[in-house]
Amino acid sequence: MIYKENFNYSFDEKACEKCNAKCCTGESGYIFVSKDEMKAISSSLSLNLKDFKKLYTIKLGIKYSLKEVPYENGFACIFLDTDSKKCKIYDLRPKQCKTFPFWEYFKTHKKELEKECIGVCF
Repeated sequence: MIYKENFNYSFDEKACEKCNAKCCTGESGYIFVSKDEMKAISSSLSLNLKDFKKLYTIKLGIKYSLKEVPYENGFACIFLDTDSKKCKIYDLRPKQCKTFPFWEYFKTHKKELEKECIGVCF
């Protein structure tokens, strides 16, 4: 069980095995990735940063987001292996992914979080 200060819920990471990657699929959204994260991921894929950005990201103002691909009735992160329901870059996943479900947004949107994550315990 994972607990974070200033959050009134906890997270049972064992639930991930049963959830089928709901946090990586669904409605379209943004998966923000920093320059350092892009460098690490691109290096692991043996790509230069320019090619990585072209193949795997979209630019939004000054930020970059990982691309999404059509999946079932919505979208999936481009790095989700849709067969195994596992992240292909798990050890290098962006901070946004690493900190889920402990986002400030969910402090005031608990019903939405309940629908999205079976591992959350209130």
